[in-house]
Amino acid sequence: MNWFSRITSGLTRSTTNLTEGLKQALGIAAKLDDATLEALEEALIAADTSLPVAQALLKDLRKAKLPDPLTLEALKAALASLIAERLAPLAMPLTFPSSPTVILIAGVNGAGKTTTIGKLAAQWASEGQNVTVAAADTFRAAAVEQLKVWTDRADKASSRKGSVTIIPPAKVGADSSAVAYAALESAQNNKADILLIDTAGRLPNRTDLLAELPKITRTIQKLDATAPHHTVLVLDATLGQSTIQQVEEFHKQIPLTGLIITKLDGTARAGFLLALAAKNFGNGPLPIVAIGVGEGLDDLGPFNPKAFATALVGA
Repeated sequence: MNWFSRITSGLTRSTTNLTEGLKQALGIAAKLDDATLEALEEALIAADTSLPVAQALLKDLRKAKLPDPLTLEALKAALASLIAERLAPLAMPLTFPSSPTVILIAGVNGAGKTTTIGKLAAQWASEGQNVTVAAADTFRAAAVEQLKVWTDRADKASSRKGSVTIIPPAKVGADSSAVAYAALESAQNNKADILLIDTAGRLPNRTDLLAELPKITRTIQKLDATAPHHTVLVLDATLGQSTIQQVEEFHKQIPLTGLIITKLDGTARAGFLLALAAKNFGNGPLPIVAIGVGEGLDDLGPFNPKAFATALVGA
């Protein structure tokens, strides 16, 4: 199954709900009159696009060249084009400016941080990269064990093209900064290409715990003044627009360079990516470096605005 097919399959719940809303809206009249626009607005809001985004989309839809009578496929195609245009600034894959490239992964408990790290490690190792993983979520013994399971899977899935090595804490509750430091030291000594740093899940309102993230940064900069090269926040798509507050709070503590959206297959609210795209986090919206649409190692991939928009509206 290619990546577009995985996206289409993963967005089934969101697509079904939005498509049903579009059908009902167009069933009022086969044209873009006030009643149809009002019904379309409701359908877009139900997909969690936010009211301002829904209104902006419909404003642009009024200006589009649409057939008369208006068909469902023409409406889907027009909406897909407008949605892709809004999402385009978010598409930015991770770059690898250094060796090792250090990527700090953060997120709240349950967002899918550990599984995401396993998937990233597997994909990069299969491409021939040597990946080191720092198990710096030291507060839960289960977190280290879970990460070990995923990194073992990743290493086996690499077909020996690359490798995945995990650096665990010396004990439960060990200083997470010390684990990150040891992992970077190991990555440098063993000429690893990428270092992924797992961190403890924390709620965005726990400023005391959030303060540990810049401490990790300060510690690893003793070995590499440019690290981390990416700081990525993992977001659970099932929470929809409520994740925006998470982004804001984390961004205050550690300047984020990108987002990974997980569990898109488990929600009917995938439209919230449009709300993210409309949000200014200082220098505009934050890029989405990957999306997750399932549990498999291959169910995490690049964010393609056109493919996402096409799948979302069922075009």
